[in-house]
Amino acid sequence: MERNSRCEICAHLIYDEEEEQYVCAVNLDEDEMARLFSHYQYECLYFRLYDEYRIVRKQM
Repeated sequence: MERNSRCEICAHLIYDEEEEQYVCAVNLDEDEMARLFSHYQYECLYFRLYDEYRIVRKQM
């Protein structure tokens, strides 16, 4: 499942303490959510790689 692995490394994935689970912080409308979860090849337009070392590379 490539889509699931991409979601796990997305910078928009945050932990919601009330729900006690990780959620996507991007506000998707109903159609976008349906597309995302119904088609395995659908690419999330809001995907951004979580790269904790990006700032360090800029400082060099």
